Amino acid sequence: MRYIGTVQAVVTAAEFDREPTDAELAGIEVEMPVILAEVELLDAQIMTLDRPASEVDTRRIRRAQHKVLAERLRLANLVRQVPAGVGA
Repeated sequence: MRYIGTVQAVVTAAEFDREPTDAELAGIEVEMPVILAEVELLDAQIMTLDRPASEVDTRRIRRAQHKVLAERLRLANLVRQVPAGVGA
């Protein structure tokens, strides 16, 4: 009897099995203030899950929401200022 073996492809790193590139790390660094603001908002919201929100909680959530919006606006303006062809 003749056995048919599978043909193995050249072993290369899969797309998900690699370190981030310098460009990806730079992108994360640019977005980090937005990420941190969103984490702060999430923390403020989590604190009110098991109890009614007090006035201080409401102000904390509102302040965190404004911070997220401000950071998203900053990032949008930063992206808009990048000249065409850069990063491509």
